[in-house]
Amino acid sequence: MAPNSDITTNHETPPPEREIFSFFRTKRFWLVLFIGQILALCNTGSSTFAKLLSDNGTSIPAIQNIFVYILLCLVYTPYTLYEYGFRKYVQMLSKEGWKYFILAFLDVEGNYFVVLALRYTTILSVQLIGFWAIVVVVIISFLALKVRYHWAQVSGILVACGGMGLLMASDHIHLGSSVTDGGSNELKGDLFMLLGATFYGFGNVTEEFLVSKRPLYEVVGQLGLWGIVINGVQAAIFDRDQLQSAVWNEEIGGYIVGFTLCLFTFYTIAPILFRMSSAAFFNISLLTGNFWALLIGLKVFKYTIMWLYGVAFTCIVMGLVIYYVLTDVLGESKKPWLGENQEKGVEGVGTAKREISKKAQDVEA
Repeated sequence: MAPNSDITTNHETPPPEREIFSFFRTKRFWLVLFIGQILALCNTGSSTFAKLLSDNGTSIPAIQNIFVYILLCLVYTPYTLYEYGFRKYVQMLSKEGWKYFILAFLDVEGNYFVVLALRYTTILSVQLIGFWAIVVVVIISFLALKVRYHWAQVSGILVACGGMGLLMASDHIHLGSSVTDGGSNELKGDLFMLLGATFYGFGNVTEEFLVSKRPLYEVVGQLGLWGIVINGVQAAIFDRDQLQSAVWNEEIGGYIVGFTLCLFTFYTIAPILFRMSSAAFFNISLLTGNFWALLIGLKVFKYTIMWLYGVAFTCIVMGLVIYYVLTDVLGESKKPWLGENQEKGVEGVGTAKREISKKAQDVEA
């Protein structure tokens, strides 16, 4: 991810053939699948810690999120300054800063409403995010980025969402009130989840676009920097009363540390998946997080389950596989907005441009 990874190079290569299962025979597919599950576990972990904080009398959405942005800024902004130098860094801020402000705003609000929703509902209700975020991502990608989905991808999305439908039906039929937390208004929690999912959908597409054109450390560092500003203002306005009434002890401190580390890992790895696949596949992968949430819920929150959960998880995994059944060997790393040979994009970790360059060099050798 050095600065020279931004250099544009043009290598004329024939378009890869789209053969059935061709992507499955590559290391890239299995790496994408693995990264998706790591992200799902990180997402589930952060939701679990947020729920534990809420259940123990400490629900401060903006304040607990700001620690994540501070850590991102402390790690990635100094590295960006080291790579660019102060003058180039200031130039980047003046030229690209507004884009990162929008990205941070979408992300901050998504995190805020999801954590806020956990005051009223359970971590299993995070499944609502999966449905609506995918819809938002597909629509925005289609309209704004000119992404076109073939029938296998649409089928994979529908099968995965069908699995989530089984999961929700299982909750309604079998679990009933056993998974509710006694919140004053569970419907309010679900609506907050949907609002958070909308912000996440817009934010995911925005981040996929930015990391395809800029170095990862710049994008993540700027997300942390602007996230601190936006979250700080929001915390000062909305979380003052909750901060005064919050419970503070070693256990709460441990939950905040766990929440912060889970999301820090999530934000560090997610841009790589955006480069190697897409915002749509990213959100489909997160659907499996509901299965991991269930396993945690059985132990931590004493949930009960029925056999439909196994069927639902199988459907989601099948959806992930079907999504890539007719994808070429580059997968979704080849972005339509970057040109045929990705000449408008950055050459870095996970990008199709790097793969194209390697193949061209092998041919020349």
